[in-house]
Amino acid sequence: MAVIAIYSVKGGVGKTTTAANLAWCSATISCRKTLLWDLDVAGGAGFLFDVAPDHPRASLVLKRDVKATDAVIATAYDRLSLLPADDTLRELDTVLGRIGKRKRLARIAGKLGRTFERIILDCPPALGQISAQVMRAADVIIVPMPPSPLSARSFDLVVKEIKAHAKQHPPILPVLSMIDMRRNLHRQAREANPEWPVIPLSSVVEQCAVRREPVGVFAPGSPAARGYGQLWTAIERKLASL
Repeated sequence: MAVIAIYSVKGGVGKTTTAANLAWCSATISCRKTLLWDLDVAGGAGFLFDVAPDHPRASLVLKRDVKATDAVIATAYDRLSLLPADDTLRELDTVLGRIGKRKRLARIAGKLGRTFERIILDCPPALGQISAQVMRAADVIIVPMPPSPLSARSFDLVVKEIKAHAKQHPPILPVLSMIDMRRNLHRQAREANPEWPVIPLSSVVEQCAVRREPVGVFAPGSPAARGYGQLWTAIERKLASL
């Protein structure tokens, strides 16, 4: 079992879309039993898979009031399940600070690992108790980065957060997201980091939210679908090398 966190302190970088498409790649390409765990109160992962949250509430899972597997919902895709978010996660940072269990999320992920081979965390764009728990639980951290100075700054914050909360530094895999090679800044970012995976700026990525399906379902031959597939392959290779 491996825990893959999709994390950024900056919103609007394609984090949730990346998490959803990687979960689909895990279940469909690698044929692994996969759980997409939505920790973002916005609930975007559930929306993208057309899955509405149901009882039990998301925050109760981390407070141990509810068995985690009881909150898991099947998606329309084989081997892919979702642990959806809801608005009770608004208070989760405070709750985690109050109960004082530094590895609560890691322990729950370990129990879920008896059922799932890959657990993908869609993390909120914030620093705090939740992000600290994520850093302790993750085996690898994926950081989507559109080419901009603000994205570079947010990446530095992610690195500092990981070093502050994880004794054993989990590997970080930056991803150039929303790349448009017609733009000079984007070309420069690509040339400066030729080894980083790339997700292109594409209308089919935007269509994920309209169709509420992963790109690989409705546009399997698109550059975006290839980009997510190549990113997933890079993640599996990274995990294999640990």
